[in-house]
Amino acid sequence: MEEAFYKLKKVVEELEGYKGRHTELISVYIPAGYNIFSIANQLEYEKSMAENIKSKATRENVISAIEAILRELKFYKKTPPNGLVIFAGNVSKEEGKADIRVWTLEPPHPLSLKLYHCDQTFFLGPLKEMLEAKKDFYGLIVIDKKEATLGMLEGKMIKKLLHLTSGVPSKIRAGGQSSVRFERLREGATKEFYRRVAEHAKQFFLDKKIRGVLVGGPGMTKEEFLKEGELETAIKEKIIAIKDIGYADEHGLKLLVDECQDVLANIEVMEEKKKLREFFDALVKEKAVLGLEKVKKALSYGAADKVFISEGIEQKIVEEIEKENIAKAELVIVSKDTEEGLQFKNLGGVGAILRFKIEE
Repeated sequence: MEEAFYKLKKVVEELEGYKGRHTELISVYIPAGYNIFSIANQLEYEKSMAENIKSKATRENVISAIEAILRELKFYKKTPPNGLVIFAGNVSKEEGKADIRVWTLEPPHPLSLKLYHCDQTFFLGPLKEMLEAKKDFYGLIVIDKKEATLGMLEGKMIKKLLHLTSGVPSKIRAGGQSSVRFERLREGATKEFYRRVAEHAKQFFLDKKIRGVLVGGPGMTKEEFLKEGELETAIKEKIIAIKDIGYADEHGLKLLVDECQDVLANIEVMEEKKKLREFFDALVKEKAVLGLEKVKKALSYGAADKVFISEGIEQKIVEEIEKENIAKAELVIVSKDTEEGLQFKNLGGVGAILRFKIEE
């Protein structure tokens, strides 16, 4: 998945650099599950409409771009699982000379947008949003004695999953009830509420690839829930922050995320540091290689387990690595935002941890 986002980022950066002389750059978004042949029919219609463009050069460029997209569509019998995005147009910098190019992307997350767009620039908004919302999935729980809300943080988007009310009686007991019996009823109702919240947390979070769980709420309720709520051990082990939040509703989810921004930012840095420590430790033990040619050799033998590439490295180097990656080694993109990441870049920015040692 990391490799897919890296490819997407590089293509978006490239496409941002193009601007047509006229309205002749075409963007086509095909949503997941949509009939690809219907898109082909729409493009044939757009092609016939393009015949009405007054400028001969613009008309020819638009028609050529549509024809290029139609040729790309012939490679697909159906829309890929996450949808399809195709860009095409004249990107020549020379007046009067056409350079029709086409880019085809299968996005890393499902598309819901269906679009045909012709303009002086490519329409990149949905893909940029996908890049911003990539890879971060966190479970959210806010709870007090009256209610609880479970949610998911997906990138920058907070999604409410479920709201529960407790049914726990208030502290004022009805006449005729003994205080001991009333407190026993409250304790029983509270534990049952905690159990229900824990069961739903299991349902939503246990089998998902979440990076962590954030828990919030007023007073000691959240600590009581974590102690007595029978929350699955696998979920408890992923708790990365417990915060005092004054609300246990949907608004509480937003407050919880706001309070945890420092924690979330630190996780990114710590995970990258951990990956690079693993690489440098392996390098010392001669269980890793450094440099493009050595990495390519390891890939050709199927010996590379994880390949590390510094962010911003030349696209042609990435393509060379992908070509040799027949055994599908994991690709790790390393930023330059940490001391370790900068050190790795200064060492060439390409390395691999080995499954087995190979001859130099």
